[in-house]
Amino acid sequence: MHTLQFGNRSLHLGCRVLLPWLLLAPSADAQEIIELPAEDRWLVPNFEEIYRVGSLSGADWEQFGYVRKVGFDGAGLLHILDMQAAHILVVDRSGELLRTMGGPGEGPGEFKDALSFAVMPDGRVVVADWGDLAYEILGVNGDYERRVRMGAGDEINRLWDFMPDPAGDALFSAVGGQFLVFRGGPSGAQAPTARPIERLDLTGDVVTRDTVAEGWLPPGGELHTGWREPKVFGPWISAGMLPDGSVAFTDSSAYAVKIARPGTGVWRILVRPLQPVPVTGRMIEAERDRRRKEYEAVDDPIFLRSAREALANLKFHDEVSLLRELRTGWNGEIWVQRRGEEPHDNNGPIDVLTMDGRYIGTYAAGAVAMPDAFGPDGLVAFIERDELGVHSVVVKRVVDR
Repeated sequence: MHTLQFGNRSLHLGCRVLLPWLLLAPSADAQEIIELPAEDRWLVPNFEEIYRVGSLSGADWEQFGYVRKVGFDGAGLLHILDMQAAHILVVDRSGELLRTMGGPGEGPGEFKDALSFAVMPDGRVVVADWGDLAYEILGVNGDYERRVRMGAGDEINRLWDFMPDPAGDALFSAVGGQFLVFRGGPSGAQAPTARPIERLDLTGDVVTRDTVAEGWLPPGGELHTGWREPKVFGPWISAGMLPDGSVAFTDSSAYAVKIARPGTGVWRILVRPLQPVPVTGRMIEAERDRRRKEYEAVDDPIFLRSAREALANLKFHDEVSLLRELRTGWNGEIWVQRRGEEPHDNNGPIDVLTMDGRYIGTYAAGAVAMPDAFGPDGLVAFIERDELGVHSVVVKRVVDR
């Protein structure tokens, strides 16, 4: 039997009794725990640049306003959501514009407030239009297909980012993950008290939600609504889709990557015996000072007043969480970014795992950025911004390691 120590908590491999903060699923018998090596095996970045789009001196279509998100379809076509222009650009595998989807407006296939989107493998696109509180579904050629309402009336007051179901006709979302928007008012007064991984069924006129797995919400933590956030240094939830329809996600301060599927819950957990460090008084004071300097650099009295109030009300987790972000590739790889040297540093080393429990290796901190999108055939896309704030998108291919 192996024992992994996570701060003041331990996980005993081989036991039937598993800690609820780590393993939340219908049946412990269905869960497989795979212990990965503790020692890092360093990877040398080996990426082949395929093309780059986005430039003030480029073609009119690539003078982007604000690139919020990118995604690939099964043919390797890149889709770019330009929020300022309220449209989606589809680029072929050589970096040439194929077509434009959407645009500002209130008609079919137009967007009032497009916050995010998901590209299905077959090329269909689902856009979250907050202006209509609906998901707009566009066909492969950009033609309007139909609209699915997010909910009824004031039921929807928060929106987190989402991922496409590889099988189509559904989205997956981690409540408490990457935050998109919050709407105030009576129905928005209370924050959710859990962090589920949800499946959003798009087959009807209104989205229906099913819980795939219950993510851990630390005691005393709050989900992001305006200035409220989980305790500082506490674990955020981050998730990615896998090719078999499972979801990989992280939700704890320890090194644990959980894999869940609809109807089963968590069925596999990948762990590394890396230890989160306790939060000290010195860490707390350093973080307050760092945030204070950051806020005071903004020349906006209203913002500064709210920021000072938020600073005074900060709550701190008892451990510095190890994992900061998770993304997944079309081949079943799981990329996991750890914390950096400082407790607030989200840009630490990136581990590359596989969904079947193999540790491929680790990119050193700063050696490569976390890709903003993964595509077929090893394609990855990165959203970049220069010193003038101009957005560009670089598409590369991961060369065999």
